[in-house]
Amino acid sequence: MLLVIDVGNTNITIGLYEGKEIKGHFRMTTKLPRTSDEYGTLLLELIERQGYKVGDINGVIIASVVPNVMYSLTSSIVKYFDKEPLIVGPGTKTGIRIDTTNPREIGPDRIVDAVAAYEIYGGPVLVLDFGTATTYDLVTEEGHFTAGITAPGIRISAEALWQGTAKLPEIEIIKPASILAQDTITSMQAGLMYGQIGQTEYIIKKVKKEAKLDDLKVVATGGLGRIISDETDLIDEYNADLTLEGLRIIYGKNR
Repeated sequence: MLLVIDVGNTNITIGLYEGKEIKGHFRMTTKLPRTSDEYGTLLLELIERQGYKVGDINGVIIASVVPNVMYSLTSSIVKYFDKEPLIVGPGTKTGIRIDTTNPREIGPDRIVDAVAAYEIYGGPVLVLDFGTATTYDLVTEEGHFTAGITAPGIRISAEALWQGTAKLPEIEIIKPASILAQDTITSMQAGLMYGQIGQTEYIIKKVKKEAKLDDLKVVATGGLGRIISDETDLIDEYNADLTLEGLRIIYGKNR
């Protein structure tokens, strides 16, 4: 079995694959500092709850945008699984070419998403990830990563509202029934959600126009991506496991 690990700014997302089939996925928070023993015992417990054992794991791959967790996390894989994990980074075979000014600036999470979208849906494809940041990445028909747009994520925007103002409360991030809000909470929810929908649609249209790609496929992933994709016809596919799929695909290319 293959253990895939995506270390994001907010959560660490973990998947278990048997061949191409995902058998389980889990999340743990990124922000709590942990030792290698804490990571190891947590991973073992999560895997065993799915009915598997450490001996069933024959490969591990990690993509991370949080460098300060990597020493403990990789040490836990070596210590508890007796495996040297494949770390997505410069030199990793991905099957796509990074055609940007500085390819090393592109985060491994974005590369992984781009690989998955291109391999599963083909190109040209625009990959949207609604995570801590909202990202939009363009991959051409030939598999070239040519452009990326980065915007504040919905949760970052929400936290800015209630942390930067004296009277606005912390709220649940959901879409209200109407944009015509009549109280403080729904007015904040309306601004956040409908504002994100509007931004998403504008950026998709602008990318299609400037890239001259009317047939551009648009694929979304990320925690709040389902809500946004359900509210616009401009997103063609939503795939909650896109990043995990990308890690599986990249591992296969590097075996």
